[in-house]
Amino acid sequence: MYYNTDKSKLGLSLLTYRETGKDGYFFMSASPGFEDDEMEVNEKDITFVLDVSGSMNGKKLKQAKKALLFCINNLNKEDRFEIIRFSTEAEALFNKLNKVEEKSLTKAREFINDLKAIGGTNIDEALKLALSNENNGYRPHIVIFITDGKPTIGETNEDRLLQNIKKANASNIRIFTFGIGYELNIHLLDKITELTKAYRTYISPEEDMEIKISNFYNKVQSPVFTDIKLKFGNNIKLFKTYPKDLPDIFKGSSLTILGRYKGNTEKTNIILEGKMKNKKKEFTYHVNFPKVNKKNDFIASLWAARRIGYLLDQIRLHGEDRELTEEITHLARKYGIVTPYTSYLIIEDERVRVARNDLDYKNQTLGNIAPQSIELRERSKQDYFAMKKKSGKNSIQASEELQTLNKALNFEQTRQGEARLEFKDKEGNVQNLSQQVKNVQGRAIYNSGEYWVDSMIQTQKKSKTIRIQFASTKYFELLNNSPISAQFLYLGKNVRFVLNNKIYEIYE
Repeated sequence: MYYNTDKSKLGLSLLTYRETGKDGYFFMSASPGFEDDEMEVNEKDITFVLDVSGSMNGKKLKQAKKALLFCINNLNKEDRFEIIRFSTEAEALFNKLNKVEEKSLTKAREFINDLKAIGGTNIDEALKLALSNENNGYRPHIVIFITDGKPTIGETNEDRLLQNIKKANASNIRIFTFGIGYELNIHLLDKITELTKAYRTYISPEEDMEIKISNFYNKVQSPVFTDIKLKFGNNIKLFKTYPKDLPDIFKGSSLTILGRYKGNTEKTNIILEGKMKNKKKEFTYHVNFPKVNKKNDFIASLWAARRIGYLLDQIRLHGEDRELTEEITHLARKYGIVTPYTSYLIIEDERVRVARNDLDYKNQTLGNIAPQSIELRERSKQDYFAMKKKSGKNSIQASEELQTLNKALNFEQTRQGEARLEFKDKEGNVQNLSQQVKNVQGRAIYNSGEYWVDSMIQTQKKSKTIRIQFASTKYFELLNNSPISAQFLYLGKNVRFVLNNKIYEIYE
Protein backbone atom coordinates (compact mmCIF):
# COMPACT_ATOMS: atom_id res chain seq x y z
CA MET A 1 0.00 0.00 0.00
CA TYR A 2 1.45 3.36 -1.05
CA TYR A 3 0.07 6.64 0.24
CA ASN A 4 1.07 10.25 0.77
CA THR A 5 -0.66 13.35 2.12
CA ASP A 6 -1.06 16.43 -0.04
CA LYS A 7 -3.39 19.45 -0.02
CA SER A 8 -3.01 20.33 -3.70
CA LYS A 9 -5.67 19.65 -6.32
CA LEU A 10 -3.35 17.15 -7.97
CA GLY A 11 -0.91 15.45 -5.61
CA LEU A 12 2.19 13.62 -6.78
CA SER A 13 4.34 11.05 -5.00
CA LEU A 14 7.59 9.45 -6.16
CA LEU A 15 9.45 6.30 -5.15
CA THR A 16 12.84 5.34 -6.61
CA TYR A 17 15.32 2.48 -6.65
CA ARG A 18 18.89 2.80 -7.93
CA GLU A 19 22.02 0.72 -7.53
CA THR A 20 25.47 2.31 -7.56
CA GLY A 21 26.63 3.18 -11.07
CA LYS A 22 23.44 1.98 -12.79
CA ASP A 23 20.32 3.58 -14.24
CA GLY A 24 17.51 3.94 -11.72
CA TYR A 25 13.84 2.95 -11.58
CA PHE A 26 10.94 5.14 -10.51
CA PHE A 27 7.30 4.72 -9.49
CA MET A 28 5.28 7.92 -9.84
CA SER A 29 1.65 8.41 -8.84
CA ALA A 30 -0.55 11.47 -9.44
CA SER A 31 -3.95 11.65 -7.73
CA PRO A 32 -6.68 14.32 -7.62
CA GLY A 33 -7.97 15.59 -4.27
CA PHE A 34 -10.87 13.85 -2.57
CA GLU A 35 -12.84 16.91 -1.41
CA ASP A 36 -15.87 17.42 -3.68
CA ASP A 37 -15.75 21.21 -3.38
CA GLU A 38 -12.14 21.18 -4.62
CA MET A 39 -12.85 19.01 -7.65
CA GLU A 40 -13.18 20.64 -11.02
CA VAL A 41 -14.76 18.03 -13.26
CA ASN A 42 -14.29 18.59 -16.97
CA GLU A 43 -17.30 18.79 -19.22
CA LYS A 44 -17.10 15.81 -21.55
CA ASP A 45 -18.55 14.50 -24.79
CA ILE A 46 -19.45 10.83 -24.93
CA THR A 47 -20.75 8.68 -27.77
CA PHE A 48 -22.25 5.24 -27.10
CA VAL A 49 -22.00 2.84 -30.05
CA LEU A 50 -23.98 -0.39 -29.72
CA ASP A 51 -23.98 -3.44 -31.97
CA VAL A 52 -27.58 -4.59 -32.62
CA SER A 53 -26.80 -7.23 -35.22
CA GLY A 54 -28.77 -10.48 -35.15
CA SER A 55 -26.27 -12.24 -32.87
CA MET A 56 -27.05 -9.72 -30.09
CA ASN A 57 -30.62 -11.00 -29.80
CA GLY A 58 -31.87 -12.15 -26.41
CA LYS A 59 -29.98 -11.82 -23.14
CA LYS A 60 -27.06 -9.84 -24.61
CA LEU A 61 -29.24 -7.05 -25.98
CA LYS A 62 -31.34 -6.96 -22.81
CA GLN A 63 -28.22 -6.46 -20.65
CA ALA A 64 -26.75 -3.94 -23.11
CA LYS A 65 -29.92 -1.86 -22.91
CA LYS A 66 -29.78 -1.83 -19.11
CA ALA A 67 -26.11 -0.81 -19.21
CA LEU A 68 -26.82 2.05 -21.64
CA LEU A 69 -29.73 3.27 -19.54
CA PHE A 70 -27.47 3.30 -16.48
CA CYS A 71 -24.89 5.40 -18.34
CA ILE A 72 -27.50 7.82 -19.72
CA ASN A 73 -29.06 8.30 -16.28
CA ASN A 74 -25.65 9.13 -14.79
CA LEU A 75 -24.41 11.71 -17.27
CA ASN A 76 -23.09 14.93 -15.75
CA LYS A 77 -25.28 17.97 -16.36
CA GLU A 78 -22.65 19.78 -18.47
CA ASP A 79 -21.96 16.75 -20.71
CA ARG A 80 -23.02 16.23 -24.31
CA PHE A 81 -23.87 12.79 -25.64
CA GLU A 82 -24.88 10.74 -28.68
CA ILE A 83 -26.10 7.16 -29.19
CA ILE A 84 -25.43 5.14 -32.33
CA ARG A 85 -26.96 1.75 -33.11
CA PHE A 86 -25.45 -0.35 -35.86
CA SER A 87 -26.07 -3.61 -37.68
CA THR A 88 -26.18 -3.69 -41.49
CA GLU A 89 -26.22 0.13 -41.35
CA ALA A 90 -25.44 2.64 -38.62
CA GLU A 91 -28.03 5.06 -37.25
CA ALA A 92 -27.46 8.00 -34.89
CA LEU A 93 -30.10 9.22 -32.43
CA PHE A 94 -29.43 12.96 -32.67
CA ASN A 95 -26.92 13.24 -35.55
CA LYS A 96 -24.92 15.52 -33.25
CA LEU A 97 -23.67 15.71 -29.67
CA ASN A 98 -26.67 16.78 -27.63
CA LYS A 99 -26.90 18.54 -24.26
CA VAL A 100 -28.04 16.61 -21.19
CA GLU A 101 -31.62 17.84 -20.78
CA GLU A 102 -34.83 16.11 -19.79
CA LYS A 103 -36.05 16.23 -23.39
CA SER A 104 -32.89 14.60 -24.79
CA LEU A 105 -32.75 12.04 -21.98
CA THR A 106 -36.36 11.01 -22.58
CA LYS A 107 -35.69 10.61 -26.29
CA ALA A 108 -32.57 8.56 -25.50
CA ARG A 109 -34.46 6.20 -23.19
CA GLU A 110 -37.12 5.64 -25.84
CA PHE A 111 -34.43 4.97 -28.47
CA ILE A 112 -32.71 2.42 -26.23
CA ASN A 113 -35.91 0.63 -25.26
CA ASP A 114 -36.93 0.31 -28.93
CA LEU A 115 -33.65 -1.33 -30.03
CA LYS A 116 -34.04 -4.68 -31.78
CA ALA A 117 -31.35 -7.12 -32.95
CA ILE A 118 -31.27 -7.90 -36.68
CA GLY A 119 -28.82 -7.80 -39.58
CA GLY A 120 -25.03 -7.87 -40.08
CA THR A 121 -22.11 -6.03 -38.42
CA ASN A 122 -20.98 -2.79 -40.07
CA ILE A 123 -18.21 -1.63 -37.70
CA ASP A 124 -16.65 0.71 -40.27
CA GLU A 125 -19.78 2.80 -40.80
CA ALA A 126 -20.57 2.89 -37.08
CA LEU A 127 -17.18 4.24 -36.04
CA LYS A 128 -17.00 6.72 -38.93
CA LEU A 129 -20.34 8.10 -37.76
CA ALA A 130 -19.18 8.24 -34.13
CA LEU A 131 -15.99 10.09 -35.08
CA SER A 132 -17.76 12.56 -37.39
CA ASN A 133 -19.31 14.58 -34.57
CA GLU A 134 -17.96 18.11 -34.39
CA ASN A 135 -15.50 18.52 -31.52
CA ASN A 136 -14.55 21.95 -30.22
CA GLY A 137 -11.14 20.77 -29.07
CA TYR A 138 -11.34 21.63 -25.39
CA ARG A 139 -13.80 19.00 -24.16
CA PRO A 140 -12.57 15.42 -23.79
CA HIS A 141 -14.52 13.09 -26.09
CA ILE A 142 -14.71 9.34 -25.55
CA VAL A 143 -16.48 6.59 -27.44
CA ILE A 144 -17.82 3.47 -25.72
CA PHE A 145 -18.00 0.81 -28.43
CA ILE A 146 -19.91 -2.43 -27.70
CA THR A 147 -19.94 -5.38 -30.12
CA ASP A 148 -20.21 -9.16 -30.14
CA GLY A 149 -19.03 -9.91 -33.67
CA LYS A 150 -16.53 -9.52 -36.47
CA PRO A 151 -17.13 -6.97 -39.27
CA THR A 152 -19.29 -8.56 -41.97
CA ILE A 153 -20.69 -5.51 -43.82
CA GLY A 154 -18.84 -2.55 -45.36
CA GLU A 155 -15.07 -2.55 -44.89
CA THR A 156 -14.07 -5.87 -43.35
CA ASN A 157 -10.30 -5.81 -43.92
CA GLU A 158 -8.61 -5.21 -40.58
CA ASP A 159 -5.79 -2.97 -41.81
CA ARG A 160 -8.00 -0.81 -44.05
CA LEU A 161 -10.59 -0.48 -41.29
CA LEU A 162 -7.92 0.79 -38.91
CA GLN A 163 -6.69 3.24 -41.53
CA ASN A 164 -10.24 4.56 -41.90
CA ILE A 165 -10.49 5.09 -38.14
CA LYS A 166 -7.13 6.85 -38.04
CA LYS A 167 -8.15 9.15 -40.90
CA ALA A 168 -11.53 9.98 -39.33
CA ASN A 169 -10.13 10.54 -35.83
CA ALA A 170 -8.58 13.99 -36.30
CA SER A 171 -9.66 15.01 -32.78
CA ASN A 172 -7.83 12.11 -31.07
CA ILE A 173 -11.01 10.65 -29.59
CA ARG A 174 -10.44 7.66 -27.33
CA ILE A 175 -12.40 4.52 -28.23
CA PHE A 176 -12.97 2.12 -25.32
CA THR A 177 -13.97 -1.28 -26.70
CA PHE A 178 -16.23 -3.90 -25.09
CA GLY A 179 -16.12 -7.31 -26.75
CA ILE A 180 -18.95 -9.70 -25.89
CA GLY A 181 -18.46 -13.46 -26.20
CA TYR A 182 -15.68 -15.24 -28.07
CA GLU A 183 -16.61 -14.83 -31.77
CA LEU A 184 -14.77 -11.54 -32.18
CA ASN A 185 -11.79 -10.21 -34.07
CA ILE A 186 -9.92 -9.56 -30.86
CA HIS A 187 -6.85 -8.18 -32.61
CA LEU A 188 -9.03 -5.59 -34.36
CA LEU A 189 -10.63 -4.39 -31.11
CA ASP A 190 -7.27 -4.30 -29.36
CA LYS A 191 -5.66 -2.39 -32.21
CA ILE A 192 -8.50 0.16 -32.09
CA THR A 193 -7.78 0.82 -28.41
CA GLU A 194 -4.03 0.89 -29.08
CA LEU A 195 -4.53 3.38 -31.92
CA THR A 196 -6.77 5.67 -29.85
CA LYS A 197 -4.88 5.31 -26.53
CA ALA A 198 -7.76 3.67 -24.68
CA TYR A 199 -8.51 0.34 -22.94
CA ARG A 200 -10.23 -2.88 -23.93
CA THR A 201 -12.69 -4.98 -21.95
CA TYR A 202 -14.07 -8.44 -22.70
CA ILE A 203 -17.26 -9.94 -21.35
CA SER A 204 -17.65 -13.72 -21.38
CA PRO A 205 -21.07 -15.39 -21.83
CA GLU A 206 -21.09 -16.19 -18.10
CA GLU A 207 -20.49 -12.56 -17.02
CA ASP A 208 -23.03 -9.79 -16.49
CA MET A 209 -22.55 -7.19 -19.22
CA GLU A 210 -24.57 -4.58 -17.35
CA ILE A 211 -22.28 -4.74 -14.31
CA LYS A 212 -19.02 -4.58 -16.30
CA ILE A 213 -20.09 -1.64 -18.47
CA SER A 214 -21.64 0.33 -15.60
CA ASN A 215 -18.56 -0.26 -13.42
CA PHE A 216 -16.35 1.03 -16.23
CA TYR A 217 -18.60 4.05 -16.76
CA ASN A 218 -18.41 4.94 -13.06
CA LYS A 219 -14.62 5.16 -13.46
CA VAL A 220 -14.68 7.47 -16.49
CA GLN A 221 -17.78 9.44 -15.58
CA SER A 222 -15.93 12.50 -14.26
CA PRO A 223 -12.66 13.49 -16.00
CA VAL A 224 -10.52 15.78 -13.85
CA PHE A 225 -7.24 16.21 -15.74
CA THR A 226 -7.01 15.42 -19.46
CA ASP A 227 -4.57 15.56 -22.40
CA ILE A 228 -1.69 14.99 -19.98
CA LYS A 229 1.97 15.47 -20.86
CA LEU A 230 4.97 14.78 -18.63
CA LYS A 231 8.01 17.06 -18.59
CA PHE A 232 11.08 17.05 -16.38
CA GLY A 233 13.98 19.31 -15.46
CA ASN A 234 17.53 19.49 -16.73
CA ASN A 235 20.19 16.83 -16.04
CA ILE A 236 17.64 14.07 -15.56
CA LYS A 237 16.31 11.79 -18.26
CA LEU A 238 13.26 9.56 -17.91
CA PHE A 239 12.98 6.73 -20.42
CA LYS A 240 11.10 3.48 -21.11
CA THR A 241 8.09 4.83 -19.20
CA TYR A 242 4.78 2.97 -19.01
CA PRO A 243 2.08 3.60 -19.92
CA LYS A 244 3.62 5.01 -23.08
CA ASP A 245 0.58 7.20 -23.74
CA LEU A 246 -0.67 8.89 -20.59
CA PRO A 247 -4.40 8.36 -19.91
CA ASP A 248 -6.75 10.98 -18.50
CA ILE A 249 -7.22 11.19 -14.72
CA PHE A 250 -10.77 10.72 -13.47
CA LYS A 251 -12.32 11.57 -10.12
CA GLY A 252 -11.45 8.84 -7.62
CA SER A 253 -8.65 7.40 -9.75
CA SER A 254 -4.93 8.03 -10.14
CA LEU A 255 -2.23 8.01 -12.79
CA THR A 256 0.74 5.73 -12.14
CA ILE A 257 3.89 5.80 -14.24
CA LEU A 258 6.80 3.40 -13.97
CA GLY A 259 10.06 3.91 -15.81
CA ARG A 260 13.83 4.25 -15.78
CA TYR A 261 15.94 7.33 -15.13
CA LYS A 262 19.50 8.46 -15.63
CA GLY A 263 21.34 11.66 -14.81
CA ASN A 264 23.75 13.25 -12.38
CA THR A 265 21.33 15.43 -10.46
CA GLU A 266 19.23 14.53 -7.47
CA LYS A 267 16.83 17.45 -7.02
CA THR A 268 14.82 18.38 -10.08
CA ASN A 269 11.32 19.31 -11.22
CA ILE A 270 8.53 17.18 -12.63
CA ILE A 271 5.88 19.05 -14.60
CA LEU A 272 2.44 17.67 -15.48
CA GLU A 273 0.64 19.62 -18.20
CA GLY A 274 -2.97 19.10 -19.15
CA LYS A 275 -6.48 20.49 -19.09
CA MET A 276 -8.56 21.05 -15.98
CA LYS A 277 -12.07 22.46 -16.28
CA ASN A 278 -11.30 22.95 -19.98
CA LYS A 279 -8.39 25.27 -19.27
CA LYS A 280 -4.70 24.54 -19.66
CA LYS A 281 -3.07 23.78 -16.31
CA GLU A 282 0.46 23.07 -15.25
CA PHE A 283 1.56 21.47 -11.99
CA THR A 284 5.21 21.62 -10.94
CA TYR A 285 6.65 19.28 -8.31
CA HIS A 286 10.07 19.39 -6.68
CA VAL A 287 11.31 15.82 -6.50
CA ASN A 288 14.44 13.85 -5.75
CA PHE A 289 15.96 11.25 -8.09
CA PRO A 290 18.86 9.97 -5.95
CA LYS A 291 22.14 8.69 -7.36
CA VAL A 292 21.86 5.67 -5.07
CA ASN A 293 18.79 4.31 -3.27
CA LYS A 294 18.72 0.61 -2.40
CA LYS A 295 15.27 0.73 -0.83
CA ASN A 296 12.15 -0.05 -2.89
CA ASP A 297 13.79 -2.76 -5.01
CA PHE A 298 10.28 -4.07 -5.82
CA ILE A 299 9.95 -1.19 -8.30
CA ALA A 300 12.35 -2.95 -10.69
CA SER A 301 10.10 -5.99 -11.12
CA LEU A 302 6.96 -3.85 -11.48
CA TRP A 303 8.65 -1.83 -14.22
CA ALA A 304 9.79 -5.04 -15.93
CA ALA A 305 6.24 -6.44 -15.83
CA ARG A 306 4.89 -3.38 -17.59
CA ARG A 307 7.58 -3.42 -20.26
CA ILE A 308 7.14 -7.17 -20.84
CA GLY A 309 3.37 -6.72 -21.11
CA TYR A 310 3.89 -3.98 -23.70
CA LEU A 311 6.43 -6.01 -25.73
CA LEU A 312 4.30 -9.19 -25.67
CA ASP A 313 1.36 -7.14 -26.91
CA GLN A 314 3.48 -5.90 -29.80
CA ILE A 315 4.30 -9.49 -30.77
CA ARG A 316 0.68 -10.57 -30.33
CA LEU A 317 -0.79 -7.78 -32.46
CA HIS A 318 1.96 -7.03 -34.97
CA GLY A 319 3.97 -10.23 -35.39
CA GLU A 320 6.99 -11.91 -33.84
CA ASP A 321 10.37 -10.21 -33.93
CA ARG A 322 13.63 -11.85 -32.80
CA GLU A 323 14.89 -8.75 -30.98
CA LEU A 324 11.62 -8.41 -29.07
CA THR A 325 11.58 -12.07 -28.01
CA GLU A 326 15.21 -11.85 -26.88
CA GLU A 327 14.47 -8.75 -24.77
CA ILE A 328 11.35 -10.32 -23.24
CA THR A 329 13.32 -13.47 -22.38
CA HIS A 330 16.13 -11.46 -20.78
CA LEU A 331 13.78 -9.21 -18.77
CA ALA A 332 11.49 -12.02 -17.63
CA ARG A 333 14.42 -14.13 -16.40
CA LYS A 334 16.23 -11.23 -14.73
CA TYR A 335 13.21 -9.84 -12.88
CA GLY A 336 11.25 -13.06 -12.28
CA ILE A 337 8.18 -12.28 -14.38
CA VAL A 338 6.99 -15.88 -14.77
CA THR A 339 3.87 -16.29 -16.91
CA PRO A 340 2.91 -19.04 -19.39
CA TYR A 341 4.12 -16.78 -22.21
CA THR A 342 7.48 -15.82 -20.68
CA SER A 343 8.20 -19.26 -19.20
CA TYR A 344 7.98 -20.80 -22.67
CA LEU A 345 10.56 -18.32 -24.01
CA ILE A 346 12.92 -18.82 -21.04
CA ILE A 347 12.73 -22.63 -21.17
CA GLU A 348 13.34 -22.74 -24.93
CA ASP A 349 16.22 -20.26 -24.70
CA GLU A 350 17.98 -22.24 -21.96
CA ARG A 351 17.39 -25.58 -23.70
CA VAL A 352 19.08 -24.31 -26.88
CA ARG A 353 21.99 -22.67 -25.05
CA VAL A 354 22.72 -25.77 -22.94
CA ALA A 355 22.68 -27.91 -26.10
CA ARG A 356 25.20 -25.51 -27.70
CA ASN A 357 27.40 -25.57 -24.57
CA ASP A 358 26.85 -21.81 -24.19
CA LEU A 359 25.26 -22.30 -20.76
CA ASP A 360 26.19 -24.59 -17.87
CA TYR A 361 23.09 -26.64 -17.02
CA LYS A 362 23.62 -25.73 -13.34
CA ASN A 363 23.04 -22.05 -14.18
CA GLN A 364 19.63 -22.56 -15.75
CA THR A 365 16.69 -20.85 -14.05
CA LEU A 366 13.41 -22.39 -15.25
CA GLY A 367 15.26 -24.85 -17.46
CA ASN A 368 16.13 -27.07 -14.49
CA ILE A 369 12.55 -27.08 -13.21
CA ALA A 370 10.60 -27.60 -16.43
CA PRO A 371 12.01 -31.06 -17.33
CA GLN A 372 10.03 -32.41 -14.37
CA SER A 373 6.80 -31.80 -16.31
CA ILE A 374 6.44 -32.36 -20.05
CA GLU A 375 2.79 -31.36 -19.66
CA LEU A 376 3.78 -27.95 -18.21
CA ARG A 377 6.19 -27.28 -21.08
CA GLU A 378 3.57 -28.18 -23.65
CA ARG A 379 0.91 -26.07 -21.92
CA SER A 380 3.17 -22.99 -21.89
CA LYS A 381 4.02 -23.53 -25.55
CA GLN A 382 0.34 -23.72 -26.47
CA ASP A 383 -0.42 -20.55 -24.48
CA TYR A 384 2.37 -18.65 -26.21
CA PHE A 385 1.17 -19.51 -29.70
CA ALA A 386 -2.53 -19.22 -28.82
CA MET A 387 -2.02 -15.58 -27.80
CA LYS A 388 -1.40 -14.76 -31.48
CA LYS A 389 -4.82 -16.04 -32.59
CA LYS A 390 -7.33 -13.38 -33.59
CA SER A 391 -10.41 -14.90 -32.00
CA GLY A 392 -11.52 -17.39 -29.39
CA LYS A 393 -11.39 -17.80 -25.63
CA ASN A 394 -7.58 -18.16 -25.45
CA SER A 395 -7.06 -14.99 -27.46
CA ILE A 396 -9.28 -13.02 -25.08
CA GLN A 397 -7.44 -14.54 -22.12
CA ALA A 398 -4.11 -13.35 -23.55
CA SER A 399 -5.49 -9.88 -24.28
CA GLU A 400 -6.77 -9.42 -20.74
CA GLU A 401 -3.65 -10.84 -19.07
CA LEU A 402 -1.22 -8.74 -21.10
CA GLN A 403 -3.21 -5.57 -20.53
CA THR A 404 -3.11 -6.23 -16.76
CA LEU A 405 0.63 -6.93 -16.97
CA ASN A 406 1.13 -3.66 -18.83
CA LYS A 407 -0.70 -1.79 -16.03
CA ALA A 408 0.72 -3.77 -13.07
CA LEU A 409 0.65 -1.93 -9.74
CA ASN A 410 1.51 -4.78 -7.40
CA PHE A 411 3.30 -8.13 -7.30
CA GLU A 412 0.11 -10.17 -7.71
CA GLN A 413 -0.60 -8.53 -11.07
CA THR A 414 2.81 -9.59 -12.40
CA ARG A 415 1.82 -13.27 -12.00
CA GLN A 416 -0.63 -13.55 -14.89
CA GLY A 417 -1.70 -17.09 -15.79
CA GLU A 418 -0.39 -18.45 -12.50
CA ALA A 419 -3.06 -21.16 -12.28
CA ARG A 420 -1.79 -22.68 -15.54
CA LEU A 421 1.77 -23.09 -14.23
CA GLU A 422 1.18 -25.98 -11.85
CA PHE A 423 3.25 -29.17 -12.14
CA LYS A 424 4.24 -32.22 -10.07
CA ASP A 425 7.78 -32.49 -8.78
CA LYS A 426 9.85 -35.70 -8.57
CA GLU A 427 8.08 -36.71 -5.35
CA GLY A 428 4.64 -36.17 -6.89
CA ASN A 429 3.90 -32.97 -4.96
CA VAL A 430 1.97 -30.22 -6.77
CA GLN A 431 4.15 -27.13 -7.28
CA ASN A 432 3.75 -23.89 -9.19
CA LEU A 433 6.42 -22.53 -11.51
CA SER A 434 5.67 -18.92 -10.59
CA GLN A 435 6.35 -19.67 -6.91
CA GLN A 436 9.87 -20.97 -7.55
CA VAL A 437 11.28 -17.43 -7.67
CA LYS A 438 12.16 -14.71 -5.17
CA ASN A 439 13.39 -11.18 -5.81
CA VAL A 440 16.61 -10.08 -4.12
CA GLN A 441 18.31 -6.73 -4.75
CA GLY A 442 16.05 -5.98 -7.71
CA ARG A 443 16.60 -9.29 -9.53
CA ALA A 444 15.23 -12.83 -9.52
CA ILE A 445 16.63 -15.93 -7.79
CA TYR A 446 15.18 -19.28 -8.90
CA ASN A 447 14.68 -22.50 -6.94
CA SER A 448 15.65 -25.30 -9.33
CA GLY A 449 14.88 -28.00 -6.78
CA GLU A 450 18.51 -28.55 -5.79
CA TYR A 451 19.92 -25.01 -5.90
CA TRP A 452 18.72 -21.46 -5.69
CA VAL A 453 20.20 -19.88 -8.84
CA ASP A 454 20.77 -16.14 -9.31
CA SER A 455 19.53 -14.97 -12.74
CA MET A 456 22.49 -12.59 -12.88
CA ILE A 457 24.93 -15.53 -13.24
CA GLN A 458 23.93 -15.95 -16.89
CA THR A 459 25.07 -12.41 -17.76
CA GLN A 460 28.23 -12.55 -15.68
CA LYS A 461 31.53 -12.72 -17.50
CA LYS A 462 33.17 -16.11 -17.14
CA SER A 463 35.08 -16.25 -13.91
CA LYS A 464 36.04 -18.87 -11.38
CA THR A 465 33.22 -19.84 -9.02
CA ILE A 466 34.03 -19.45 -5.32
CA ARG A 467 32.64 -22.57 -3.62
CA ILE A 468 31.94 -22.33 0.13
CA GLN A 469 30.45 -25.04 2.26
CA PHE A 470 27.35 -24.16 4.25
CA ALA A 471 28.05 -23.20 7.90
CA SER A 472 31.83 -23.45 7.42
CA THR A 473 34.37 -20.90 8.71
CA LYS A 474 34.53 -19.28 5.24
CA TYR A 475 30.73 -19.13 5.18
CA PHE A 476 30.64 -16.97 8.32
CA GLU A 477 33.60 -14.92 7.08
CA LEU A 478 31.61 -14.06 3.97
CA LEU A 479 28.63 -13.12 6.10
CA ASN A 480 30.79 -10.97 8.39
CA ASN A 481 32.75 -9.23 5.61
CA SER A 482 29.72 -8.72 3.33
CA PRO A 483 26.55 -8.52 5.47
CA ILE A 484 24.49 -7.95 2.33
CA SER A 485 25.22 -11.58 1.38
CA ALA A 486 22.67 -12.59 4.04
CA GLN A 487 19.93 -11.76 1.51
CA PHE A 488 21.16 -14.71 -0.56
CA LEU A 489 22.33 -17.01 2.23
CA TYR A 490 18.96 -17.07 3.97
CA LEU A 491 17.46 -18.83 0.92
CA GLY A 492 18.97 -22.18 1.88
CA LYS A 493 22.00 -24.43 2.06
CA ASN A 494 22.59 -24.60 -1.71
CA VAL A 495 22.72 -21.21 -3.43
CA ARG A 496 24.54 -19.89 -6.50
CA PHE A 497 24.67 -16.08 -6.67
CA VAL A 498 26.65 -13.03 -7.80
CA LEU A 499 28.05 -10.54 -5.30
CA ASN A 500 30.48 -7.76 -6.16
CA ASN A 501 30.94 -9.26 -9.64
CA LYS A 502 32.00 -12.62 -8.18
CA ILE A 503 30.12 -15.91 -8.48
CA TYR A 504 29.59 -17.75 -5.19
CA GLU A 505 28.31 -21.26 -4.72
CA ILE A 506 27.15 -22.29 -1.27
CA TYR A 507 26.80 -26.04 -1.02
CA GLU A 508 25.70 -28.41 1.74
